[in-house]
Amino acid sequence: LRHKLHEMSLSLLRPLPILGIGMTVLGSVLILLLCTVSHKRNVDPLFYVFAEFSFTCMVGLTNALEQDGLISGFMGFYLKMGEPHLSSAYAVMMSYWEGIVHFILFLIIIHRMFKGKSYRRLGLLWAGSSIAHQIVLIPGVVIGKYGSNIHLAFWRNVPFFLVPFWAASLLFSRPREMPIVTADKVTFSLLSRPVDLLLSLLLLGAMAFSVFRGLVVLDCPLDTCFTYVYQYEPYLKDPVGFPRVMMLVYLFYALPLQTVLIYGLRTPGCSWMLDWSIFFAGAMAQMQWCHIGASFHSRTPFTYRVPADKRWPVIALNVLLAAAPALLVLRCHTRPAYFMKPIPKGQTNNDKKKN
Repeated sequence: LRHKLHEMSLSLLRPLPILGIGMTVLGSVLILLLCTVSHKRNVDPLFYVFAEFSFTCMVGLTNALEQDGLISGFMGFYLKMGEPHLSSAYAVMMSYWEGIVHFILFLIIIHRMFKGKSYRRLGLLWAGSSIAHQIVLIPGVVIGKYGSNIHLAFWRNVPFFLVPFWAASLLFSRPREMPIVTADKVTFSLLSRPVDLLLSLLLLGAMAFSVFRGLVVLDCPLDTCFTYVYQYEPYLKDPVGFPRVMMLVYLFYALPLQTVLIYGLRTPGCSWMLDWSIFFAGAMAQMQWCHIGASFHSRTPFTYRVPADKRWPVIALNVLLAAAPALLVLRCHTRPAYFMKPIPKGQTNNDKKKN
């Protein structure tokens, strides 16, 4: 009997049963949610997304706390037989972000949802953050040092990769309320708008920095690239793969989007700026949090951590990279008049319209 029990316990630690157990737990949470709101009519489909993801946020926070030695005995078996990459410094910082930032967002969104209030902006912020998380995590695991140790449980990330895209498409398609602005309230020249000019310069600087670090991870032979990677950010060469993928995401995805955002600052009437600035800010905040934290984290090998004498320049550059989109959001939503499509005087008798 003892032998059979031992065999059963070993079988449960194999990759396929672990994947099955994980999917069963997630499915059970979904069924519980369906039962909880079964008496309500017209439940927003995104409620199930946010509530289900809230559960995984707590799992992520548990992992982060265990990897930092604050608790123990919860995640060891899953890391060994399920997702070993969750013990990396990048994954720990990612788990903190999920367990704190995403969880707080979910609580506020669900509260506003059942109060009948709009949560569109908060939803877009989460969507940008969640998509950025997944497009770095999954390729990073595959191409990095954990790629030779991928278990079936890793593929439970696929729905967590696809669902945020679906949620983002729903949120972008929903109408937003914006005030109507007459044409004479809009100033067209960028030079007469110093805040917009400064934001454009910040975004241009971020674009240049993204190109530079993209060249670094692509092994550019220039002396400047060599000096930077070895004296400032050796973490870019960490074999885990996450920093390399992140810099390529900046180069091939963030760079074109920043170009479009600069265009929106220069061209009046680009109402899409109000949405895409939030989405982009969420993505950049998540990626930079993980990158900065992992660069200094004790789970990153010492040779790949930022040197102590270069700490503040590296932190400043990376914080500015996340701050520029956040400042753009602040500008767009505190003074949205420039991004409205102006209408001639006398053609409106309402204070607001829906786009």
